[in-house]
Amino acid sequence: MRLHLLLLLALCGAGTAAAALSYSLRGNWSICNGNGSLELPGAVPGCVHSALFQQGLIQDSYYRFNDLNYRWVSLDNWTYSKEFKIPFEISKWQKVNLILEGVDTVSKILFNEVTIGETDNMFNRYSFDITNVVRDVNSIELRFQSAVLYAAQQSKAHTRYQVPPDCPPLVQKGECHVNFVRKEQCSFSWDWGPSFPTQGIWKDVRIEAYNICHLNYFTFSPLYDKSAQEWNLEIESAFDVVSSKPVGGQVIVAIPKLQTQQTYNIELQPGKRIVELFVNISKNITVETWWPHGHGNQTGYNMTILFELDGGLNIEKSAKVYFRTVELVEEPIKGSPGLSFYFKINGFPIFLKGSNWIPADSFQDRVTSELLRLLLQSVVDANMNTLRVWGGGIYERDEFYELCDELGIMVWQDFMFACALYPTDQGFLDSVRAEVAYQIKRLKSHPSVIIWSGNNENEEALMMNWYHISFTDRPIYIKDYVTLYVKNIRELVLAGDKSRPFITSSPTNGAETVAEGWVSQNPNSNYFGDVHFYDYISDCWNWKVFPKARFASEYGYQSWPSFSTLEKVSSTEDWSFNSKFSLHRQHHEGGNKQMLYQAGLHFKLPQSTDPLRTFKDTIYLTQVMQAQCVKTETEFYRRSRSEIVDQQGHTMGALYWQLNDIWQAPSWASLEYGGKWKMLHYFAQNFFAPLLPVGFENENTFYIYGVSDLHSDYLMTLTVRVHTWSSLEPVCSRVTEHFVMKGGEAVCLYEEPVSELLRRCGNCTRESCVVSFYLSADHELLSPTNYHFLSSLKEAVGLCKAQITAIIPQQDDIFVFDLETTAVAPFVWLDVGSIPGRFSDNGFLMTEKTRTILFYPWEPTSKNELEQSFHVTSLTDIY
Repeated sequence: MRLHLLLLLALCGAGTAAAALSYSLRGNWSICNGNGSLELPGAVPGCVHSALFQQGLIQDSYYRFNDLNYRWVSLDNWTYSKEFKIPFEISKWQKVNLILEGVDTVSKILFNEVTIGETDNMFNRYSFDITNVVRDVNSIELRFQSAVLYAAQQSKAHTRYQVPPDCPPLVQKGECHVNFVRKEQCSFSWDWGPSFPTQGIWKDVRIEAYNICHLNYFTFSPLYDKSAQEWNLEIESAFDVVSSKPVGGQVIVAIPKLQTQQTYNIELQPGKRIVELFVNISKNITVETWWPHGHGNQTGYNMTILFELDGGLNIEKSAKVYFRTVELVEEPIKGSPGLSFYFKINGFPIFLKGSNWIPADSFQDRVTSELLRLLLQSVVDANMNTLRVWGGGIYERDEFYELCDELGIMVWQDFMFACALYPTDQGFLDSVRAEVAYQIKRLKSHPSVIIWSGNNENEEALMMNWYHISFTDRPIYIKDYVTLYVKNIRELVLAGDKSRPFITSSPTNGAETVAEGWVSQNPNSNYFGDVHFYDYISDCWNWKVFPKARFASEYGYQSWPSFSTLEKVSSTEDWSFNSKFSLHRQHHEGGNKQMLYQAGLHFKLPQSTDPLRTFKDTIYLTQVMQAQCVKTETEFYRRSRSEIVDQQGHTMGALYWQLNDIWQAPSWASLEYGGKWKMLHYFAQNFFAPLLPVGFENENTFYIYGVSDLHSDYLMTLTVRVHTWSSLEPVCSRVTEHFVMKGGEAVCLYEEPVSELLRRCGNCTRESCVVSFYLSADHELLSPTNYHFLSSLKEAVGLCKAQITAIIPQQDDIFVFDLETTAVAPFVWLDVGSIPGRFSDNGFLMTEKTRTILFYPWEPTSKNELEQSFHVTSLTDIY
C-alpha cells in the first residue's frame, strides 16, 4: 500500500513580466488544399472542416451521411498561412520564440520561407527559436500532411512485424492505422463516433520575445511530513537565461490566508535552468482541504510568486493552492483472495461514482466554455463525483480541469492510448516522452486529478489476444508494452509527479499486474484492480450476471438520443429504426438489434401503424431499457461496497460508460450531443444519491439494502409501500423501527419472502403489484423513492393508459410543472423538444395522482414556448 499525499496549485493567471512581450497569432489565417485549387479564410484556433463550413463550402459535417461524403477533407494535405506585422521593435529583443500550444497533427513549419521545425503530436506543446529569421513583417506557413496518409506510411515503414489492429471494424466506417500517429485516437472512428481526422491549429499560437531571462513554466509538487503533520510545497520553475552573465535576485512566495510568506535568494546561470523552491506551511495554521463533490468543500488559497531579478526584471505568477491527499489502497481483504482497490481522499474512503468522459465534439473549436460548464455541472447535478478521461480522446483543455477543481469532480486521467498495440521505435517513443512530460507538468497542479492510467484496455487486448497473435510472437508485443507504459510513461510519471498513484492500464489488476511482470493473465479479475464489463445478451434485470468486482470503471448499455436531437441532422426518410440513416449512424456491430432484444425481455415493443410514431416510441423505449439496465447494475455495485459474498465484493467504484456524446447517434451516453439529459442521466441522479435504499430479489426473497456515502451516522426509518398497477392508492405500507444508518457503509435493512409480501398486501400477484421504498427521518425524506418490479412490465396486469396533464404557472428563472395522472404510470417522460434545460426529475414511476416537477432552463425561455413544445409520454402510451 502506497500513500500519496498531495498539495496542489492550479494555475490561474499571471502578472506581466518586465522585459518580455507576447503577440498572439490567433484570428484569421489563409487555408489552401494540396494542389492549390481551393483557398479560403480560416480561424485559429480551428480546423479545416470548420473553415469549410463557415465559408459555406460544406454542410454541417454531422448531417446525415456527411462523415462519408467529406472523407476527402481528411485525405488532402492542407496549408495554413498568415502574414503579420509584429507591433514592437524586434531588434531590441535577445530571444524570440514561436509557441504552438497545439497542432493537429503532422506539419512542417516555415517562417519567412525558412523551415524551422516539424510537428507530429497533437498532444504536445512546441517552441521554436525564430530569433535569426524574424522580421518586422513576417510570413508563417504550416504545411500539413494528412494524418490518415501519414499513419499509413508509418505503418508500412514498420516492416519488422505488424502492430495491430490495422483498421477499425467495417461498421465504424473509419480510417486505418491510427495507432501510428499521436492524434486523438477516436478521430479515425469509434463504436460511438464518426471518422473526422481533422487538420489545423487547434490551440493558441503566439510570438514570445524577451531579454535577460524568461520563465518557461512553473509547476508544483507536494511534500507532507507525516511525523511533523505539516505541509510543505516544492515549486519547480524553468528559465531560459539569455544573459551572458549570471542573473541573481530573490523569489517571494506568499499565501496570505495561510499567513505564509517566504523569501529565497537565487542565481541563474546562462542557459536552460531549473529552480526548485521548498515552502513550509506552519502546522500551527489550520489548512482546509479540498474534497470531492458530496464530501465537503473545494477550498483553495490564492498564492503569488514574485521573481525580483537583476536589471529590474520582475516576473509575477499567481496560482490557486489546494490541499488534499490521495491514496490508492491495495491490501488483503478478510474472506477474499486478492487485494482491495479503492481510494482514500484526505484519509477517508470514497466510493467513486460517475462516468467516462469522451471529447464533446469531433471539432474542438466548437466546444465552448458554456458547453463545458453545462456538461460538468450536469455531472455534479446527477450526484457524481468522478469522471474518467478516457484514453482514446484528448487531454482536455485547462478550463476542463479548472472546472473539475471548482465543482469537486475527481478525474481518473488516462494517457491517450486505447484499444490497440503501439510501435516502440525511437522516434515514436521520443514523441510520446515529450507529450507525457508536458502533460504531467500541465495537469499535476489540479486537485481533481487523482490517478494516472497508462492506457485504455491495451493490457486486456494483449493478454486476451484480441488480435489473434500467435503464442510464439506474444513476447515481442509484451516487450513493446512494457517498454512504452513502464519504462517510458511510468518512469516519467514517477520522476515528474510522486503525488498521485499510477496504474499501467484500465482494466488492470494493479499490484498483481506488477507482480506478474506488468501484464496479468486475466486483467479483468474480480479480485484485483478494476474491471470493464459489457453483456448485451443476458437479462440486465438479473443482477447475478454482473461481476462482484473491486471497482467497475466501465459498463453500460446503448440507447438512441431523443428525436429532437436527431431531427437536426436527418431528413424525413431517415425517421425509422431500419432506415439507411439509422443503420449508418449505428457504429456498434448489432447494436440496434441488441437494444430491441434487451428491451423486448421486459417490455412490449412499439406496434403503431404510424411509422414516425413507431420511431419515436422505439427511441423512448431504448432510453427506458438503458436507464433501467444501468440502474440495476449500478445499484448492485453500490450495495456490494461493504460485503464479501462467495469471496467477492468490496466494490468501491462505479463509472458507467459513457457520460457524453460526440455527435447525434446511438451510444452508451447519458447526455446527448449538446447536453440534453437522457432518461439514464435522470436515473443517475437517483442511483448515485448519497443515501439510497436498493431493492433486489434473491431466491424469491425481497431485500432492501441501505447505502450511505455520508461521513456521519443517521437515525432513520425505511418505508415500504406496495401499489397495484390499477390503483393510485397503496394497498399496503410498512414503516420499520428506527435504526442507525452508518456512514460509508451498505447494509441489509429489510428482508421478506416475496410470497409473504404478496399475501400481506391483499390480492397482490407479481404481475399486478409494484414495490416502492424510501428512507426518512422525522417525516423528512432523506433518499430518493426507489422501486422494484416484481415481474416484467410486458406481463403487468391492471396497467391502463394514463392520461397525464400538466399546468405550468408563470415563473421567472425556474418553471413549475404541476402534473396530474388518471392512473399509475411507469417511466413518465417529460420532453420540451429542443428547449435547453433539465427537469428536477424525469422517467419516474408515478404512483400518486399529482406530482410537482421543476424545469431549469439553460437559456431564457418563455412559458408560451414551453407549453408549445411540451409533450409527456409514459410506458402506457405504447402498450
